Amino acid sequence: MATIPRVVSYEEWLHMPVVEDRIEEVVNGEIRIMPPNKWESHSVVVDNLRRILGNQLDPKTVRVVDTIFGLVISEKPLTCRVPDLGVFRKENIITRDGYIRSAPELIVEVLSPANTRRERAEKLSDHERIEAPEVWVVSPEARTVEVLRLETGRLKTTALLREGQLHPIHFPEAVVDVTSIWDE
Repeated sequence: MATIPRVVSYEEWLHMPVVEDRIEEVVNGEIRIMPPNKWESHSVVVDNLRRILGNQLDPKTVRVVDTIFGLVISEKPLTCRVPDLGVFRKENIITRDGYIRSAPELIVEVLSPANTRRERAEKLSDHERIEAPEVWVVSPEARTVEVLRLETGRLKTTALLREGQLHPIHFPEAVVDVTSIWDE
């Protein structure tokens, strides 16, 4: 992941040109450019989860988003994340300046081999800051899903699954078989 060394303000960032086909997050004002997602170990996993969840949730009330979208954590210092997947109740979505300002009811982050422990900890800390009630950290390498839930302001691991079923707390009608996440 490359970092553009200068710190940008929220106002500067809003006026920066969009670079097509580039994934970038801003962390404490530093723009971090991420490599494109790998097909089998990332893109297929995200697409499988979007499809599985989307097929079980009512599109009139729930939005399952797997496109690259900006989730603003804070304006000062500017921090904007790009989760791999966000599941929102439509009535809870808040946007401003074209970016989402409300926590998804479920965030999915798919790890890549290049992710460091520090990066993972930073992302989880940012998800805590916006009070995301549930985060799934998917490891295609280990074929595991770590389920974290917000308890007294902190995301805490409640399960680490290689098999079995995932039950999103805010979407009890949805069930995800862990083995169905991987493209066989």
